Amino acid sequence: MAQAQGPGHAALMDSVYRGQRHIYDLTRKYYLFGRDTLIEGLAARPRMRVLEVACGTGRNLAKIKAKWPGVRLYGLDISTEMLKNARRALGPDARLAPGDACAFSPVELFGENIPGFDRIVLSYSLSMIPDWESALDRAASHLAPGGELHIVDFGDLSGLPGPLERGLHAWLAKFHVETRSTLPETAARIAAERGLDHRQSRGKLGYFQLHVLSA
Repeated sequence: MAQAQGPGHAALMDSVYRGQRHIYDLTRKYYLFGRDTLIEGLAARPRMRVLEVACGTGRNLAKIKAKWPGVRLYGLDISTEMLKNARRALGPDARLAPGDACAFSPVELFGENIPGFDRIVLSYSLSMIPDWESALDRAASHLAPGGELHIVDFGDLSGLPGPLERGLHAWLAKFHVETRSTLPETAARIAAERGLDHRQSRGKLGYFQLHVLSA
């Protein structure tokens, strides 16, 4: 059974992002690759419910709104500090709430009896969630019939020169980020357990990985 991350992890994320949130989008565009590829592949239609788990500053949701007009946007994040930016960026165009990726309920968060989401996004979030396998399974559990869960995160980095790979790992660790080498196997397992299709692709040099779980 999934365990909620609890107030300790929420406090940690708030401490990390209390100052970082002001420069987050400016700095992360230089090394969080693959996010726009994910958004291009959503193929969302008007009135679809699109949820981003760990939505951060709302950067992805804003781009989803621009790329796929007419969708209904939802976002949750464990950091109330990051949600300040998201609310400022999205205003009334998205339903946002503080929530735990491992133990969230759409009814409790958004006050709606949502039967499921047509698209769910996990963008560079699993590498920051301690119980990331539970977070992935929880997201998959909230797919609507015909829905899709889209994931992008760091890959195996195997195409990078050794010193650069080690340096990147050390840099990421400063922000409590850990690459998930077993994400392909875990995504495939969860897809099989839930009767979902699974497809994956690999970014250049193994820098990022993309997964789609389809109901």
